[in-house]
Amino acid sequence: MAELDPPPDVLAVVRRVRALGATTRADLGRSLGVGRGVVNQRLGILRELGLVEEGGVRSSSGGRAPRELRFRAAAGHVLVAELDALSFAAGVSDLTGEIVAQEEHAVDLADGPVAVLDRLGAVWEQLCARSGVPADRVWGIGLGVPGPVEFASGRPTAPPIMPGWDGYDVRGHLAGRFAVPVWVDNEVNLEALGEARAGSGVGVADMVFVKLGVGIGSGVISGSRLHRGAQGAAGDIGHVAVVEHDEPCRCGNAGCLEVVAGGGALVRQAMERAAAEAGPHLTSTIAATASLEIADIVTAAAQGDQLALDLLTRSARLVGSTLASLVNFFNPSRLVIGGGLVEGSDLVLSTIREVVYGRSLPLATRSLAIGRSTLGPTAGLVGAAAMAVDELLADRRFHAWAPHRSPYGRPEIASLS
Repeated sequence: MAELDPPPDVLAVVRRVRALGATTRADLGRSLGVGRGVVNQRLGILRELGLVEEGGVRSSSGGRAPRELRFRAAAGHVLVAELDALSFAAGVSDLTGEIVAQEEHAVDLADGPVAVLDRLGAVWEQLCARSGVPADRVWGIGLGVPGPVEFASGRPTAPPIMPGWDGYDVRGHLAGRFAVPVWVDNEVNLEALGEARAGSGVGVADMVFVKLGVGIGSGVISGSRLHRGAQGAAGDIGHVAVVEHDEPCRCGNAGCLEVVAGGGALVRQAMERAAAEAGPHLTSTIAATASLEIADIVTAAAQGDQLALDLLTRSARLVGSTLASLVNFFNPSRLVIGGGLVEGSDLVLSTIREVVYGRSLPLATRSLAIGRSTLGPTAGLVGAAAMAVDELLADRRFHAWAPHRSPYGRPEIASLS
Protein backbone atom coordinates (compact mmCIF):
# COMPACT_ATOMS: atom_id res chain seq x y z
CA MET A 1 0.00 0.00 0.00
CA ALA A 2 1.26 3.48 -0.85
CA GLU A 3 2.11 5.67 2.06
CA LEU A 4 -0.59 8.07 3.22
CA ASP A 5 -0.04 11.57 4.52
CA PRO A 6 -3.17 12.25 6.57
CA PRO A 7 -4.06 15.94 6.92
CA PRO A 8 -4.17 17.19 10.53
CA ASP A 9 -7.97 17.28 10.78
CA VAL A 10 -8.25 13.55 10.06
CA LEU A 11 -7.42 12.97 13.70
CA ALA A 12 -10.32 15.18 14.81
CA VAL A 13 -12.66 13.08 12.68
CA VAL A 14 -11.52 9.71 14.02
CA ARG A 15 -11.61 10.98 17.60
CA ARG A 16 -15.17 12.22 17.15
CA VAL A 17 -16.30 8.94 15.60
CA ARG A 18 -14.65 7.05 18.46
CA ALA A 19 -16.25 9.26 21.11
CA LEU A 20 -19.74 9.06 19.63
CA GLY A 21 -19.72 5.31 19.10
CA ALA A 22 -22.03 5.60 16.09
CA THR A 23 -22.72 8.69 13.97
CA THR A 24 -23.51 9.81 10.42
CA ARG A 25 -21.71 11.96 7.87
CA ALA A 26 -24.19 14.77 8.40
CA ASP A 27 -23.76 14.69 12.19
CA LEU A 28 -19.98 14.67 11.80
CA GLY A 29 -20.04 17.65 9.49
CA ARG A 30 -22.26 19.64 11.85
CA SER A 31 -20.27 18.82 14.99
CA LEU A 32 -16.91 19.55 13.35
CA GLY A 33 -18.08 22.54 11.33
CA VAL A 34 -16.91 21.20 7.95
CA GLY A 35 -18.66 20.45 4.67
CA ARG A 36 -19.82 17.08 3.35
CA GLY A 37 -17.02 16.92 0.79
CA VAL A 38 -14.34 17.34 3.47
CA VAL A 39 -16.04 14.72 5.67
CA ASN A 40 -16.15 12.21 2.81
CA GLN A 41 -12.50 12.80 1.90
CA ARG A 42 -11.33 12.37 5.51
CA LEU A 43 -13.47 9.27 5.98
CA GLY A 44 -11.94 7.79 2.84
CA ILE A 45 -8.49 8.10 4.41
CA LEU A 46 -9.70 6.59 7.68
CA ARG A 47 -11.31 3.66 5.88
CA GLU A 48 -8.04 3.06 4.04
CA LEU A 49 -6.29 3.08 7.40
CA GLY A 50 -8.87 0.57 8.65
CA LEU A 51 -10.04 2.83 11.50
CA VAL A 52 -13.62 3.56 10.44
CA GLU A 53 -16.34 1.29 9.05
CA GLU A 54 -19.93 1.67 7.93
CA GLY A 55 -22.74 0.21 9.99
CA GLY A 56 -26.48 -0.11 9.58
CA VAL A 57 -28.89 2.28 7.91
CA ARG A 58 -30.77 4.69 10.15
CA SER A 59 -34.39 5.62 9.60
CA SER A 60 -34.86 8.50 7.21
CA SER A 61 -36.40 11.82 8.20
CA GLY A 62 -36.74 12.70 4.52
CA GLY A 63 -34.52 11.85 1.58
CA ARG A 64 -31.93 9.07 1.51
CA ALA A 65 -31.60 7.14 4.77
CA PRO A 66 -28.19 7.85 6.37
CA ARG A 67 -25.73 5.04 7.01
CA GLU A 68 -24.01 4.86 10.38
CA LEU A 69 -20.26 5.26 10.80
CA ARG A 70 -18.38 3.50 13.57
CA PHE A 71 -14.88 3.39 14.97
CA ARG A 72 -13.56 0.03 13.83
CA ALA A 73 -13.14 -1.80 17.11
CA ALA A 74 -11.63 -4.94 15.58
CA ALA A 75 -8.93 -3.09 13.63
CA GLY A 76 -6.53 -3.92 16.41
CA HIS A 77 -6.26 -5.09 20.01
CA VAL A 78 -4.55 -3.92 23.17
CA LEU A 79 -2.99 -6.05 25.90
CA VAL A 80 -4.11 -4.76 29.29
CA ALA A 81 -3.33 -5.65 32.89
CA GLU A 82 -3.63 -4.42 36.46
CA LEU A 83 -1.12 -5.57 39.07
CA ASP A 84 -1.91 -5.92 42.75
CA ALA A 85 0.37 -6.96 45.59
CA LEU A 86 -0.55 -10.65 45.35
CA SER A 87 -2.30 -11.01 41.99
CA PHE A 88 -2.79 -9.57 38.56
CA ALA A 89 -5.70 -9.31 36.15
CA ALA A 90 -4.72 -9.61 32.49
CA GLY A 91 -6.87 -9.13 29.43
CA VAL A 92 -7.11 -8.47 25.72
CA SER A 93 -9.24 -5.53 24.59
CA ASP A 94 -10.47 -4.28 21.24
CA LEU A 95 -9.94 -0.63 20.33
CA THR A 96 -13.19 0.50 21.98
CA GLY A 97 -12.17 -0.91 25.37
CA GLU A 98 -14.35 -4.02 25.16
CA ILE A 99 -12.52 -6.80 27.04
CA VAL A 100 -12.60 -9.89 24.81
CA ALA A 101 -10.62 -12.18 27.12
CA GLN A 102 -9.34 -11.93 30.68
CA GLU A 103 -7.92 -13.96 33.55
CA GLU A 104 -6.70 -13.38 37.09
CA HIS A 105 -3.57 -15.02 38.47
CA ALA A 106 -1.86 -15.13 41.84
CA VAL A 107 1.56 -13.50 41.90
CA ASP A 108 3.82 -11.89 44.48
CA LEU A 109 5.18 -8.50 43.42
CA ALA A 110 8.02 -9.06 45.87
CA ASP A 111 9.37 -11.62 43.37
CA GLY A 112 10.57 -8.63 41.37
CA PRO A 113 9.77 -7.10 37.98
CA VAL A 114 11.48 -9.65 35.75
CA ALA A 115 9.66 -12.67 37.16
CA VAL A 116 6.27 -10.92 37.37
CA LEU A 117 6.42 -9.30 33.92
CA ASP A 118 7.59 -12.53 32.28
CA ARG A 119 4.66 -14.34 33.87
CA LEU A 120 2.29 -11.60 32.70
CA GLY A 121 3.72 -11.80 29.18
CA ALA A 122 3.12 -15.54 29.04
CA VAL A 123 -0.50 -15.09 30.16
CA TRP A 124 -1.07 -12.44 27.48
CA GLU A 125 0.29 -14.78 24.82
CA GLN A 126 -2.04 -17.55 26.00
CA LEU A 127 -5.04 -15.19 26.00
CA CYS A 128 -4.25 -14.05 22.46
CA ALA A 129 -3.92 -17.63 21.26
CA ARG A 130 -7.23 -18.67 22.82
CA SER A 131 -9.15 -15.63 21.57
CA GLY A 132 -7.71 -15.77 18.05
CA VAL A 133 -5.81 -12.47 18.18
CA PRO A 134 -2.65 -12.72 16.03
CA ALA A 135 0.51 -10.85 16.97
CA ASP A 136 0.09 -8.33 14.15
CA ARG A 137 -3.29 -7.26 15.54
CA VAL A 138 -1.78 -6.23 18.90
CA TRP A 139 -1.28 -2.46 18.70
CA GLY A 140 -0.09 -1.63 22.19
CA ILE A 141 0.00 -2.41 25.90
CA GLY A 142 -1.61 -0.64 28.86
CA LEU A 143 -0.54 -1.60 32.39
CA GLY A 144 -1.55 -0.38 35.84
CA VAL A 145 0.66 -0.90 38.89
CA PRO A 146 -0.07 -0.31 42.61
CA GLY A 147 2.35 2.51 43.22
CA PRO A 148 3.51 5.92 41.99
CA VAL A 149 4.57 5.98 38.33
CA GLU A 150 6.47 8.65 36.43
CA PHE A 151 4.17 8.56 33.43
CA ALA A 152 6.64 10.08 30.97
CA SER A 153 9.07 7.18 31.45
CA GLY A 154 6.71 4.43 32.62
CA ARG A 155 8.95 3.70 35.61
CA PRO A 156 7.62 3.06 39.15
CA THR A 157 9.00 5.58 41.62
CA ALA A 158 9.63 4.43 45.21
CA PRO A 159 6.52 2.20 45.26
CA PRO A 160 5.95 1.15 48.91
CA ILE A 161 4.52 -2.32 48.18
CA MET A 162 6.71 -3.15 45.15
CA PRO A 163 10.20 -4.00 46.46
CA GLY A 164 12.76 -4.13 43.68
CA TRP A 165 10.62 -2.19 41.20
CA ASP A 166 11.87 1.34 41.89
CA GLY A 167 13.02 2.87 38.62
CA TYR A 168 12.65 -0.39 36.68
CA ASP A 169 12.12 0.02 32.92
CA VAL A 170 8.75 -1.72 32.75
CA ARG A 171 8.05 -0.18 29.35
CA GLY A 172 11.32 -1.40 27.84
CA HIS A 173 10.86 -4.90 29.26
CA LEU A 174 7.43 -5.39 27.70
CA ALA A 175 8.20 -3.55 24.45
CA GLY A 176 11.19 -5.84 23.98
CA ARG A 177 8.95 -8.90 24.18
CA PHE A 178 5.97 -7.71 22.14
CA ALA A 179 7.48 -5.03 19.85
CA VAL A 180 4.59 -2.60 20.46
CA PRO A 181 4.33 0.71 22.34
CA VAL A 182 3.73 0.40 26.08
CA TRP A 183 2.17 2.78 28.60
CA VAL A 184 2.28 2.34 32.38
CA ASP A 185 0.31 4.23 35.01
CA ASN A 186 -0.85 3.97 38.59
CA GLU A 187 -3.70 1.46 38.86
CA VAL A 188 -6.15 3.90 40.45
CA ASN A 189 -5.63 6.39 37.63
CA LEU A 190 -6.65 3.67 35.18
CA GLU A 191 -9.68 2.71 37.26
CA ALA A 192 -10.72 6.37 37.22
CA LEU A 193 -10.28 6.48 33.45
CA GLY A 194 -12.28 3.27 33.06
CA GLU A 195 -15.17 4.66 35.12
CA ALA A 196 -15.05 7.91 33.15
CA ARG A 197 -15.29 6.14 29.79
CA ALA A 198 -17.61 3.24 30.52
CA GLY A 199 -18.83 3.37 34.12
CA SER A 200 -20.26 5.74 36.71
CA GLY A 201 -18.48 8.76 35.26
CA VAL A 202 -19.68 8.63 31.65
CA GLY A 203 -20.48 12.16 30.50
CA VAL A 204 -19.03 13.74 33.67
CA ALA A 205 -16.35 16.35 33.01
CA ASP A 206 -15.03 16.69 36.59
CA MET A 207 -14.91 13.54 38.69
CA VAL A 208 -12.85 11.92 41.43
CA PHE A 209 -12.62 8.14 41.66
CA VAL A 210 -11.63 6.82 45.11
CA LYS A 211 -10.44 3.27 45.71
CA LEU A 212 -10.84 1.92 49.24
CA GLY A 213 -9.01 -1.38 49.32
CA VAL A 214 -5.96 -2.58 51.23
CA GLY A 215 -4.69 0.92 50.56
CA ILE A 216 -6.42 4.15 49.59
CA GLY A 217 -5.94 6.11 46.40
CA SER A 218 -7.78 8.31 43.95
CA GLY A 219 -7.78 9.33 40.32
CA VAL A 220 -8.85 12.76 39.10
CA ILE A 221 -10.78 13.49 35.90
CA SER A 222 -10.64 17.20 35.10
CA GLY A 223 -12.26 18.66 32.00
CA SER A 224 -12.96 15.08 30.82
CA ARG A 225 -9.24 14.26 30.91
CA LEU A 226 -7.23 12.22 33.40
CA HIS A 227 -5.18 14.65 35.50
CA ARG A 228 -1.82 13.11 36.36
CA GLY A 229 0.02 16.18 37.60
CA ALA A 230 3.54 17.28 36.78
CA GLN A 231 5.22 13.91 37.46
CA GLY A 232 2.21 11.58 37.57
CA ALA A 233 1.64 11.75 41.34
CA ALA A 234 -1.76 13.51 41.39
CA GLY A 235 -4.52 11.92 43.45
CA ASP A 236 -2.44 10.12 46.06
CA ILE A 237 -4.82 10.87 48.94
CA GLY A 238 -3.75 7.76 50.85
CA HIS A 239 -0.77 9.72 52.12
CA VAL A 240 -2.64 12.78 53.29
CA ALA A 241 -1.82 13.21 56.99
CA VAL A 242 -4.51 12.45 59.57
CA VAL A 243 -3.18 14.74 62.25
CA GLU A 244 -4.38 12.95 65.39
CA HIS A 245 -2.61 9.70 64.47
CA ASP A 246 1.05 8.73 64.50
CA GLU A 247 1.07 5.19 63.06
CA PRO A 248 4.11 4.70 60.82
CA CYS A 249 3.32 4.33 57.12
CA ARG A 250 5.21 2.36 54.45
CA CYS A 251 5.95 5.67 52.71
CA GLY A 252 8.20 6.69 55.63
CA ASN A 253 5.84 9.23 57.16
CA ALA A 254 3.37 8.74 60.01
CA GLY A 255 -0.37 9.13 60.36
CA CYS A 256 -1.23 8.76 56.66
CA LEU A 257 -4.91 8.18 55.83
CA GLU A 258 -4.09 4.79 54.33
CA VAL A 259 -2.34 3.48 57.42
CA VAL A 260 -5.21 4.40 59.74
CA ALA A 261 -8.27 3.90 57.50
CA GLY A 262 -7.28 1.56 54.65
CA GLY A 263 -8.39 -2.05 54.49
CA GLY A 264 -4.98 -3.30 55.59
CA ALA A 265 -5.17 -1.09 58.67
CA LEU A 266 -8.67 -2.36 59.51
CA VAL A 267 -7.56 -5.98 59.24
CA ARG A 268 -4.65 -5.26 61.59
CA GLN A 269 -6.88 -3.42 64.05
CA ALA A 270 -9.50 -6.17 63.98
CA MET A 271 -6.90 -8.86 64.68
CA GLU A 272 -5.53 -6.85 67.62
CA ARG A 273 -8.97 -6.26 69.16
CA ALA A 274 -10.79 -9.43 68.16
CA ALA A 275 -10.20 -11.43 71.35
CA ALA A 276 -12.00 -8.87 73.50
CA GLU A 277 -14.48 -7.26 71.11
CA ALA A 278 -15.26 -9.42 68.07
CA GLY A 279 -18.59 -11.07 67.44
CA PRO A 280 -19.02 -14.71 66.38
CA HIS A 281 -18.34 -14.16 62.67
CA LEU A 282 -14.93 -12.56 63.11
CA THR A 283 -14.07 -14.91 65.98
CA SER A 284 -14.86 -18.04 63.97
CA THR A 285 -13.01 -16.75 60.90
CA ILE A 286 -9.88 -16.01 62.90
CA ALA A 287 -10.10 -19.36 64.66
CA ALA A 288 -10.36 -21.20 61.35
CA THR A 289 -7.70 -19.33 59.36
CA ALA A 290 -5.65 -17.31 61.89
CA SER A 291 -6.18 -14.37 59.57
CA LEU A 292 -8.76 -11.93 58.20
CA GLU A 293 -9.52 -10.30 54.88
CA ILE A 294 -11.36 -7.07 54.11
CA ALA A 295 -14.40 -9.05 52.94
CA ASP A 296 -14.60 -10.75 56.35
CA ILE A 297 -14.92 -7.39 58.10
CA VAL A 298 -17.56 -6.19 55.64
CA THR A 299 -19.54 -9.42 56.06
CA ALA A 300 -19.26 -9.29 59.85
CA ALA A 301 -20.57 -5.71 59.86
CA ALA A 302 -23.56 -6.80 57.76
CA GLN A 303 -24.27 -9.42 60.46
CA GLY A 304 -24.19 -6.83 63.22
CA ASP A 305 -20.68 -7.41 64.61
CA GLN A 306 -20.04 -4.27 66.66
CA LEU A 307 -16.26 -4.28 66.22
CA ALA A 308 -16.61 -4.53 62.44
CA LEU A 309 -19.24 -1.78 62.44
CA ASP A 310 -17.02 0.48 64.53
CA LEU A 311 -13.98 -0.09 62.30
CA LEU A 312 -15.86 0.56 59.05
CA THR A 313 -17.61 3.64 60.43
CA ARG A 314 -14.38 5.15 61.73
CA SER A 315 -12.63 4.47 58.42
CA ALA A 316 -15.48 5.98 56.41
CA ARG A 317 -15.53 9.11 58.56
CA LEU A 318 -11.79 9.65 58.14
CA VAL A 319 -12.05 9.10 54.38
CA GLY A 320 -15.09 11.39 54.20
CA SER A 321 -13.28 14.16 56.03
CA THR A 322 -10.35 13.97 53.60
CA LEU A 323 -12.71 13.91 50.62
CA ALA A 324 -14.57 16.95 51.94
CA SER A 325 -11.34 18.92 51.71
CA LEU A 326 -10.81 17.60 48.19
CA VAL A 327 -14.37 18.58 47.20
CA ASN A 328 -13.83 22.11 48.51
CA PHE A 329 -10.55 22.36 46.60
CA PHE A 330 -11.45 20.70 43.28
CA ASN A 331 -15.26 21.03 43.14
CA PRO A 332 -16.04 17.84 41.17
CA SER A 333 -19.60 17.01 40.16
CA ARG A 334 -19.19 13.33 41.03
CA LEU A 335 -17.33 11.15 43.52
CA VAL A 336 -17.18 7.49 42.52
CA ILE A 337 -16.19 5.08 45.31
CA GLY A 338 -14.82 1.60 44.60
CA GLY A 339 -12.71 -1.09 46.23
CA GLY A 340 -13.25 -3.86 48.76
CA LEU A 341 -14.33 -1.62 51.65
CA VAL A 342 -17.35 -0.26 49.78
CA GLU A 343 -18.36 -3.31 47.74
CA GLY A 344 -21.33 -4.80 49.55
CA SER A 345 -21.27 -2.16 52.30
CA ASP A 346 -23.91 0.56 52.27
CA LEU A 347 -22.58 1.66 55.67
CA VAL A 348 -19.27 2.90 54.26
CA LEU A 349 -20.85 4.72 51.34
CA SER A 350 -23.60 6.35 53.41
CA THR A 351 -21.12 7.48 56.08
CA ILE A 352 -18.82 9.02 53.47
CA ARG A 353 -21.81 10.84 51.96
CA GLU A 354 -22.86 12.16 55.38
CA VAL A 355 -19.40 13.52 56.17
CA VAL A 356 -18.70 14.99 52.72
CA TYR A 357 -22.03 16.79 52.51
CA GLY A 358 -21.74 17.93 56.11
CA ARG A 359 -18.18 19.29 55.92
CA SER A 360 -18.01 20.70 52.37
CA LEU A 361 -19.10 24.15 51.28
CA PRO A 362 -22.72 24.34 50.07
CA LEU A 363 -21.68 25.65 46.65
CA ALA A 364 -19.20 22.78 46.21
CA THR A 365 -21.89 20.16 46.89
CA ARG A 366 -24.77 21.83 45.04
CA SER A 367 -24.52 19.39 42.11
CA LEU A 368 -22.28 16.76 43.71
CA ALA A 369 -23.32 13.11 43.35
CA ILE A 370 -21.58 10.39 45.36
CA GLY A 371 -22.01 6.81 44.18
CA ARG A 372 -20.49 3.37 43.91
CA SER A 373 -18.31 2.12 41.04
CA THR A 374 -20.32 0.31 38.36
CA LEU A 375 -17.37 -1.42 36.64
CA GLY A 376 -15.96 -2.98 39.79
CA PRO A 377 -12.85 -5.11 39.20
CA THR A 378 -12.84 -4.54 35.42
CA ALA A 379 -12.41 -0.76 35.71
CA GLY A 380 -8.62 -0.93 35.59
CA LEU A 381 -8.56 -3.09 32.46
CA VAL A 382 -11.05 -0.83 30.66
CA GLY A 383 -9.00 2.19 31.70
CA ALA A 384 -5.74 0.59 30.56
CA ALA A 385 -7.24 0.03 27.11
CA ALA A 386 -8.55 3.60 26.96
CA MET A 387 -5.12 4.95 27.94
CA ALA A 388 -3.32 2.97 25.23
CA VAL A 389 -5.74 3.94 22.45
CA ASP A 390 -5.74 7.58 23.62
CA GLU A 391 -1.96 7.60 23.33
CA LEU A 392 -1.97 5.91 19.92
CA LEU A 393 -4.34 8.64 18.71
CA ALA A 394 -2.33 11.49 20.23
CA ASP A 395 -1.27 14.03 17.60
CA ARG A 396 2.42 13.30 17.12
CA ARG A 397 2.04 9.53 17.44
CA PHE A 398 -0.84 9.22 15.01
CA HIS A 399 0.99 11.24 12.36
CA ALA A 400 4.12 9.15 13.00
CA TRP A 401 2.53 5.74 12.44
CA ALA A 402 -0.51 6.34 10.23
CA PRO A 403 1.41 7.00 6.98
CA HIS A 404 3.15 3.62 7.22
CA ARG A 405 0.27 1.44 8.23
CA SER A 406 -1.52 -1.12 6.10
CA PRO A 407 -5.31 -1.33 6.55
CA TYR A 408 -5.19 -4.55 8.57
CA GLY A 409 -1.77 -4.37 10.19
CA ARG A 410 -0.69 -2.66 13.37
CA PRO A 411 1.28 0.55 13.84
CA GLU A 412 4.82 -0.33 12.87
CA ILE A 413 6.68 2.02 15.23
CA ALA A 414 7.37 0.23 18.52
CA SER A 415 9.10 3.26 20.02
CA LEU A 416 5.96 5.40 20.13
CA SER A 417 5.69 5.27 23.95
